[in-house]
Amino acid sequence: MSQVLPGDASPVHDLIGIGFGPSNVAMAIALSEHNARADRQEAITAHFFEQQPSFGWHRGMLIDDATMQVSFLKDLVTLRNPASEFSFLCYLQSKDRLIDFINHKNLFPLRVEFHEYFEWAAAKVEDMVSYGHEVVGVAPVVRDGTVDHLEVTVRSGEGLEVHRARNLVIGTGLRPLMPEGVERGDRVWHNSELLAKVDGLEGTSPSRFVVVGAGQSAAENVAYLHRRFPDAEVCAVFSRYGYSPADDSSFANRIFDPQAVDEYFAAPEDVKRRLMDYHGNTNYSVVDIDLIDDLYRQMYQEKVLGTERLRFLNVSRLVDVKETPDKARATVRSLVTGEETLLDADVVVLATGYAPADPIGLLGEVADRCLRDDEGRVRVERDYRIATDPDLHCGIYLQGGTEHTHGITSSLLSNTAIRVGEILDSLLDRGAKSASGQARQVADEIGSTAR
Repeated sequence: MSQVLPGDASPVHDLIGIGFGPSNVAMAIALSEHNARADRQEAITAHFFEQQPSFGWHRGMLIDDATMQVSFLKDLVTLRNPASEFSFLCYLQSKDRLIDFINHKNLFPLRVEFHEYFEWAAAKVEDMVSYGHEVVGVAPVVRDGTVDHLEVTVRSGEGLEVHRARNLVIGTGLRPLMPEGVERGDRVWHNSELLAKVDGLEGTSPSRFVVVGAGQSAAENVAYLHRRFPDAEVCAVFSRYGYSPADDSSFANRIFDPQAVDEYFAAPEDVKRRLMDYHGNTNYSVVDIDLIDDLYRQMYQEKVLGTERLRFLNVSRLVDVKETPDKARATVRSLVTGEETLLDADVVVLATGYAPADPIGLLGEVADRCLRDDEGRVRVERDYRIATDPDLHCGIYLQGGTEHTHGITSSLLSNTAIRVGEILDSLLDRGAKSASGQARQVADEIGSTAR
């Protein structure tokens, strides 16, 4: 399905992918599997650009004992193609660990192990990606008032390159979210960089850490720092009375089903809001109950023994952080009394979540052709394609940033395999329609000439 424009030296890809995290790795796999069984005319030409030098997924959060919160069966392919050679089970077989994993009787692998699976899968489609390449802009190519393809400008160590595509799939992931007025520094970290920075403390004797946040990452950071630095005090700060357990019960988990995406997409806006309120505790600011119990048990044991290193400043929030060369001073305010506590720490870790990257931030003037809803949010069709004005014939697909239209699974692994299959089906369907339309146009022109 590749196209070379008259007078142009470079081909027009059917699809260019921006970013190569798990979602776009899954997209590349779906394309690879399709092309392996398709004839030449139906094959889809695609290439992905990733600014990192190699594949990496939340590397700073790969704590040695942290596990996934999603079943291994919700890998990059299984829900779309259970027979795929790119599955987590095939990865285990290749590592001679399949029997060991089965004997483990656990649906939730170590996060480190799942990252290795992602790396393994990404390596199998590495001919479709250019690492160390950052997409810096997208521009429309207008011919006769319409846009049939886009120019994608990419920066690498060799300068700027321009590539062309009939469609884009944007999978640029999430960005660390910091409290208002707080900047990262040598002693003020976001939890996404924990493992990258904590090694720099080796050889020192930290006396106190402050960890801010009420979610899974915050609790994992508290447990990790408490374990790794046995002489340091670890202070956890959050606005609740305690960590809230994640609702991973069987009925609640239906919010992650593929069918739930259909239902959410079709629901009125007030129902969408209610569904998010009802089921936000399946994913947001919640912690696995086993980890909650472990932390409470540790805290109580220390109280009994008189060796308290684990402190919880609950019903409180961080209001200020000031950093000096040798410490960070955190100001924590009680939500009940307003009393402020000053905590001098070696490091303040902010496990304060993530925000979606602006899905159309790279699109330049193409963004002006993207339609928005009454609240100013980008409109997204059921096939994850941005709604655009009719003169833009290119498809711009989003992998993330669609929570307002598709629900809680927008940026989660739970529905990734199904989502990329739906995007692939849309590409094929729109390609077929385009081809048939061109055929009709040629036939009409021939008929007109004959007449």
